Amino acid sequence: MASLAWNRRLDLIALQRNAILAMLIALSVAAWALLIWQDTAGHDAHSSMASPSMGLGAPLFIAVWLAMTIAMMFPTVAPMALTFHKMQAARRKRGQAFVGTWAFLAGYLLVWMASGLLAYIGALAAEAGAARLDLSASAQGRVGGLILIAAGLYQLTPLKELCLTKCRTPIGFIMTSWREGTLGALQMGAHHGAWCLGCCWLLCAIMFPLGMMNVAALASVTVIVFAEKTLPWGPAVAQAMGIAILVYGLLIILQPQALPIFHG
Repeated sequence: MASLAWNRRLDLIALQRNAILAMLIALSVAAWALLIWQDTAGHDAHSSMASPSMGLGAPLFIAVWLAMTIAMMFPTVAPMALTFHKMQAARRKRGQAFVGTWAFLAGYLLVWMASGLLAYIGALAAEAGAARLDLSASAQGRVGGLILIAAGLYQLTPLKELCLTKCRTPIGFIMTSWREGTLGALQMGAHHGAWCLGCCWLLCAIMFPLGMMNVAALASVTVIVFAEKTLPWGPAVAQAMGIAILVYGLLIILQPQALPIFHG
């Protein structure tokens, strides 16, 4: 009987694990569908979608930002979320308090929501500055090139390497960052979100010169982030992509017309 009960418990844990993984994949797919639809609607409706703020108010901009986060980051956050659930399941087996993985993911998204607000403020400031200085399309393109160069250089820094290491080691992160209770799970999710943001913030920033709703660019960045965080040679991918982005940024300085959203 004890063996049968144990097997049932293992089956339940596996079922829950699969359910969490399916939920993350489903949310990511839904977010991609929303972004593709928004990109199509933006092309049909108005050209302001190519501007940094996309012509949106703060609530809608942050909503789109969160959709981008879910689409791009949830496939890579899955190992961490599943490790968190595994640890919680082990605690429940020992009769200790159990906290659902939703709390961890909520903390993670809160950090990215805050980053979306900062991105929106930065986008408005960039638009106001460009209008005040009356920058030409070429000058604005070269500013985008500088953003790409900064992103490429950041990929090669020790800080990027540190943040990437934290994102690539779920067990190590969970063991060293453990907090009790629902509030603790929120804090853990936010802590991981901060490391993830530190790892990827400039990769996200390059979406401004490439076009916030440029689905091809979004997909490319997603592949880069996924490779960095999950593949055995992820750190090498980060450095290689850093060099590639740096070279592309230098090209944009010379030929701003090479930017996808350039309008001369």
